[in-house]
Amino acid sequence: MKKRKTSLDIWVDVPEDMKRYLKNYGYHFNRKLYKFAVSKMYREIKGTDKTEPIAPTEKEKVDELLKKYSITLENNEMYDATYIYSMAMADLYGTGKSLPTEQFVALYIKDKIDDIDQPDGYIFNEWYAKMCFAGIPVDWEEML
Repeated sequence: MKKRKTSLDIWVDVPEDMKRYLKNYGYHFNRKLYKFAVSKMYREIKGTDKTEPIAPTEKEKVDELLKKYSITLENNEMYDATYIYSMAMADLYGTGKSLPTEQFVALYIKDKIDDIDQPDGYIFNEWYAKMCFAGIPVDWEEML
């Protein structure tokens, strides 16, 4: 099922560099934005009150994981699935978590990317809403 596209005209007072990003990549993660997003991700160190940053994952590693479990994504764009993988690994993966094995991580990626009642670009928009809510600025010129 082809997802509907979100119109750029819904944005008011969007920074010019963000408009340029959206015109080039739409509401999706390019490699630079993916790496920036991951730079803001941390995971708990089990048994402590501490966290540690996670490292970006190569897109090919995510593709291999999906292939291993015979999962085909219908609506993946650029680095969106890789972003979902990294978010899942930071927040949801491991013993006692929602996604206890890598197979569950792969299924979660499929569920998020191919969610039939979500418009195109909703993963990007979820992430951007988190950045805005947390007060984390995005240097859109750097992301181009």
